[in-house]
Amino acid sequence: MTKVSKIQESTGHQEFAEVVQLIDAARQHAYQAVNTALIELYWQIGAYISRKLQAAEWGDGVVDALANHLAATQPNLTGFTRRNLFRMRQFYDAYQHDQIVSALLTQLPWTHNLTILSRSKHPEEREFYIKMAIKEKWSSRELERQFKAALFERMVLNPAKVSAVLTQTHPEALSVFKDSYVIDFLNLQEHHSEADLHHSLLAKLKHFLLELGRDFCFVGSEFPIQVGTQDFALDLLFFHRGLNALVAIELKVDRFEPEHLGKLNFYLEALDRDHRKSHENPAIGVLLCASKDDEVVEYALSRSLSPAMIAEYQTQLPDKKLLQAKLHEFYLLNIAQGEAL
Repeated sequence: MTKVSKIQESTGHQEFAEVVQLIDAARQHAYQAVNTALIELYWQIGAYISRKLQAAEWGDGVVDALANHLAATQPNLTGFTRRNLFRMRQFYDAYQHDQIVSALLTQLPWTHNLTILSRSKHPEEREFYIKMAIKEKWSSRELERQFKAALFERMVLNPAKVSAVLTQTHPEALSVFKDSYVIDFLNLQEHHSEADLHHSLLAKLKHFLLELGRDFCFVGSEFPIQVGTQDFALDLLFFHRGLNALVAIELKVDRFEPEHLGKLNFYLEALDRDHRKSHENPAIGVLLCASKDDEVVEYALSRSLSPAMIAEYQTQLPDKKLLQAKLHEFYLLNIAQGEAL
């Protein structure tokens, strides 16, 4: 063993890891500072162009001339084409009157902001994706996927179906769980078994965790539970850092039936009695089914004494146009009801 190797061994990798963490933190801080400055610059340029155009001091042709001028005088400068200059103006115009949302924009890269700006149809949708992208730290690819999966439309039209106990014990649960989870990344056949679903989720666990949400941590599969002299196995067990609770997920490849809830309640009782740590909140149960009748779910959960919820999974991306049409009808209905009051 060389002298350097002996020093490394005696010092220990833990201390080296701390130095690496310092480097990573500094790098992240520098990246965020650069991104903030860039977004603020784009905002200021957008505001300048917007004011000039609105005051009729400039026509669209002047923006062309500005782009050409920047290209000629700043040959090493990129990102200031005519198209991008108009995007900066659109960026400013979209958020200039919303102080709360505009304060969040520097927390996202420019590509995220452009995606949200170009693909959202309502201010509420823009705000939703901005907050979710920050909270979940989505990559550009994941942000694109969530648009394709129509997450906003699904969250507005179909809030999570949870028991009253769950909202009492975990009031923030409604913002954590979804009514449906899109697992198109598994490429499951239309007719698949529970074992197919289970094994595929484990094989694509990283993707499934992204779909569940950032604060979910995987604990185990077929988690052993012993009650009396009998052994049981819980399909999937997670921990949610924000809720500070174990989350048990039971899989069903058919339609939800009320009797499914009894077994889930049994598992939650066992987790709370035998596995929950003293500082943790009561365990939460999720029945993830192929389909469900919302009225049956409502009846089943109304008398449930456990913090449980029923969700369904979708093996294909939903029909986004259909959901957008439903959302349009939903907004029109709300407006009509508001005017009738």
